[in-house]
Amino acid sequence: MAPRHFLDIIDIDAASLRAILDHAHAMKRDVRAAGPRGRIMSAAEGMALVMIFEKPSTRTRISFDIAMRQLGGWALVLNSSELQLGRGESIEDTARVLSRYGDAVMLRVDTHASLVEFAAHASVPVINGLSNLSHPCQIMADLMTLEEAKGPLGDQRVAWIGDGNNVAVSWIHAALRFGFPLRLACPPELSPDPALLEQVQGEGGDVILLTDPVEAVAGADCVVTDTWVSMGDEDAERRMTLLAPYQVDEALMARAGEGAIFMHCLPAYRGREVTAGVIDGKQSVVFEEAENRLHAQKAILAWCLEIEDC
Repeated sequence: MAPRHFLDIIDIDAASLRAILDHAHAMKRDVRAAGPRGRIMSAAEGMALVMIFEKPSTRTRISFDIAMRQLGGWALVLNSSELQLGRGESIEDTARVLSRYGDAVMLRVDTHASLVEFAAHASVPVINGLSNLSHPCQIMADLMTLEEAKGPLGDQRVAWIGDGNNVAVSWIHAALRFGFPLRLACPPELSPDPALLEQVQGEGGDVILLTDPVEAVAGADCVVTDTWVSMGDEDAERRMTLLAPYQVDEALMARAGEGAIFMHCLPAYRGREVTAGVIDGKQSVVFEEAENRLHAQKAILAWCLEIEDC
């Protein structure tokens, strides 16, 4: 039987995604009820998660490690320079070897194509911890946070402001699978792939690309942004110029719907993509969002490993 990979939200059916989120909520409640001494389960006892990082990480690395430990398993963390992969060994051979050692592999990679190739040759589940194309685990945590703060996803209107990057792409995928309206305000030079927007809209997704942040946030229940310059971006000065009109400040948040929340996947740079008054203000849920990486990824691991007694 083929392994359950978690590469992109759009690749997984809505019912499975809904089950993962429900499981994440349930496990978070269990953790809160049990307290620190009751967090370790036995569902993944004896199982190993191998994590490979081509990019530095804080939240992805720590949350996946702790999630696997709380499930009763353990995690091994490697960067590409520690593997023969970094010295020319093929992705195919690496995937086949690691499948003999671990029960799942999580990769944080420079190029999405290498993630897909790895999954094609792995006989264990492969999880996308971030690629240049998408960041599905982050958005599952964001959706969990949105539900906690505002209620059922279908009732929420989400506004994305800024760079049409990998995080924005996963929000587009999520809008299709979970059925909520998404408005993106991006400079034309940094907009998401038109082919993706056409695909999602063709499948019934309520996703609209705009250039005006004020228009995008009108009536929004959740306003989301991200850093303007990511790892690997070599045109920082150009990006800063293009994105300057897309800063999320108090005036922009005031144009959103009543009780709107603010999200950012972190790391954040106050005074650039968001003001300190917004990210540190009462509408911000960024640290709840960061915590929920742990719970959402624990549920993703449970789904990939097909363990249900947790």
